[in-house]
Amino acid sequence: MNADTSKDPSLAFEHACFERGAGLVIGVDEVGRGAIAGPVAVGVHVVTAGTSDYPQGLRDSKLLSEKKRESLAPTVLEWGVGAVGYVSAAEVDARGVSWALGEAGRRALLELHHAGVGVADAVILVDGKYDWLSPALRVRFDVRTVVGADRQCASVAAASVRAKVNRDAHMRHLHDEEPHYEWASNKGYGASAHYRGIEAHGLSIHHRASWIRR
Repeated sequence: MNADTSKDPSLAFEHACFERGAGLVIGVDEVGRGAIAGPVAVGVHVVTAGTSDYPQGLRDSKLLSEKKRESLAPTVLEWGVGAVGYVSAAEVDARGVSWALGEAGRRALLELHHAGVGVADAVILVDGKYDWLSPALRVRFDVRTVVGADRQCASVAAASVRAKVNRDAHMRHLHDEEPHYEWASNKGYGASAHYRGIEAHGLSIHHRASWIRR
């Protein structure tokens, strides 16, 4: 049986940007927006002009099992430069999730800048219809939004894998500190076991207190 490629991304958007003179495209995607514990994470991944292929099996992280994401992650890291920016639960409570998404993206792009990537000259592609990134940036960048970019565009799919794998690892680390919330399995989302842990042990410093239904 042939593999189902209907959900595979492509480099069509990136190549269209290169044909118009862009030297690089930076895909952007977020993870953890709806969690009740742990940080918001935004992944970024750079695709440069001349790139003609991408890792086999690459898809939006939500379409991959945890095992598949973990096995694919090293190949994504080898495929190009990227970063993951974080905003803590306390910051989400203090400033709101829209601000947190933009700030996490800004931190990720700043890491690329410090690594020598020409972020200011890139087309920056954000998944979705709302540009939550630009309000957080100190200067005007070429930010574009595409609904479904995480499934259509290889740069954004790679960013989603980076963000998901990194944040999952972070939540497993926090699970070792606070195992009663079962973060290793629920990754900070509102699963029944997570709420049972809250009922028995209260809130931790890693919870978004303003988000918890009690």
